[in-house]
Amino acid sequence: MDINSDMGEGMGNDAELLNYITSTNIACGWHAGDPAKMKQLVEQAIQKNVLIGAHPGLPDLEGFGRREMDISEGDAYNYVIYQAGALQGFANAAGTKLHHVKPHGALYNQAAKDFKLARGIARAVKDLGGQVILYGLAGSCLVDAANELKVPVWQEVFADRRYTKEGFLVPRTQAGAVIQDEVAALEQVMQMAKKGQVTAIDGSYIKIQADTLCIHGDNPHAVEFARKIQAVLA
Repeated sequence: MDINSDMGEGMGNDAELLNYITSTNIACGWHAGDPAKMKQLVEQAIQKNVLIGAHPGLPDLEGFGRREMDISEGDAYNYVIYQAGALQGFANAAGTKLHHVKPHGALYNQAAKDFKLARGIARAVKDLGGQVILYGLAGSCLVDAANELKVPVWQEVFADRRYTKEGFLVPRTQAGAVIQDEVAALEQVMQMAKKGQVTAIDGSYIKIQADTLCIHGDNPHAVEFARKIQAVLA
């Protein structure tokens, strides 16, 4: 199972996290990050043999890209092309390729439930190049849109987030949405990896396909989670 983490968001743990993951999602400037950090992370990822992905978000620096916006399918396409295209340029300049695109925050969660937004994102990923992969919430509209457009897709699961009974991520505004206990995070990872299911916040079980596992870089326990999850999965 691939292990990914969001980076370039000012958390200060990027260099250490790169030791324990296999793919990175690099912020492209709209919710966090800047050109200098993008270039630096591309170079560091190459040194660690970590796959390079773009992490485009809504144009919302103040809200860290986590506030919903009313955007169209065309907006979603343009936002992803603009941001991921910038990171693709840095990757090409460093002699490597863009491996994947993973939307950030509200853009990711809105598209998980809205097929039109998901289709806009999937079209953008397709136009970035036939080998670029879309990382999308397992079982969501992002996966459906990618499949419809024949875009390579890896279904994503989360080590440090709770799920609703419908299979979406519990909103961060709700108590218990983020898993802070490393034992609980490890148990959730192993349940997804071995049984193909996850326990929802109401206690029900959800079938889930786990191609890539996210560890949020802004979780205060991110490095420790990553180190232990890598060891357990290995």
